[in-house]
Amino acid sequence: MAGGNGRRDFNEFNAKLEKHIEKLPEYAQKAQEKLHRYFPPPAGEAGGGKPAAQQRPAYQRPPALRRPTVPTTFSQVAGQVPAVAEVRAKWQRWNEPAARHQRRINRTSRALTLWLLITILLGVLTVLSGTGLLGNGQPEVFQTVLSGFGTIVFGTFSARTGLKLRELKKLELPAAATAPPPPLPPAGSAAREPMERLAESEASLGELLRQLSVPTSLGTTAVPEISVADARTTAREAAAALRGLAARIQAIERGRNSAPARERAALDAAIAKMREQLDDGIEAYGSLVAAAGRAVAASSDGMGTSKQALTEATDHLAGLALALRELS
Repeated sequence: MAGGNGRRDFNEFNAKLEKHIEKLPEYAQKAQEKLHRYFPPPAGEAGGGKPAAQQRPAYQRPPALRRPTVPTTFSQVAGQVPAVAEVRAKWQRWNEPAARHQRRINRTSRALTLWLLITILLGVLTVLSGTGLLGNGQPEVFQTVLSGFGTIVFGTFSARTGLKLRELKKLELPAAATAPPPPLPPAGSAAREPMERLAESEASLGELLRQLSVPTSLGTTAVPEISVADARTTAREAAAALRGLAARIQAIERGRNSAPARERAALDAAIAKMREQLDDGIEAYGSLVAAAGRAVAASSDGMGTSKQALTEATDHLAGLALALRELS
């Protein structure tokens, strides 16, 4: 009885197993269809599975968002942020050979003053101790010897420091190397073309002012040195103000590229207005270059006309530079 039940259970299990074996091709086909949903076959093999019209399109990755260009080097940051550019300019001026040499002269001069004061004080103390004016009318031998020795030591320091100061004042420094021009704004920026013109004008003005500083055969210059120095200083300040304005334009352009479309019109208007201010500044800078050129051309005729033209252009550019700094 038990054997009959076991054989019947085995026969049922065998029958179920045969049914599953018969359905294996159907299982394989279903698995292949699910696989094709996620990994579709190439176009040439579309006919091997389901019909091409029923196959789902391949999954396409959405396009990556384009991020705004971010400056990665210190030179780019310095050209775009006015505060960083100012700090960098101060650091460069601090490390110039002439500035370092002047600081050495100042330190040596202060040390010489200190040694001389100590030497004088010890010398007076030596005299007073030797004559007995500090005691009861009797000379103090030990104090006299000690203060006299100190006078000799600090007197030696004073002499050596004085000789060193004299050598430093006679030392001629080599000409300072020309600093590399600041980086230009990227291509496509509204500030690119004005900054290119500014760089050309700076090179021209530097050469013209150098010509005005060279004395003629009579030993005089066509324009007083103080006028040339004022023009050079004003031009440097105006160029810094114009580059600060160009940096502001670039900052607004980067913000515009990231802003919604409905807000870009207002930013474009602000960029256009600042571009007009930048063009006016470049034009005024060019007027100073032209005045310097007329001064060089008139150097053989007379001093009054060239000096007046250069002075008027310098004053006009100084006022413009002040206005640009207030805007910044």
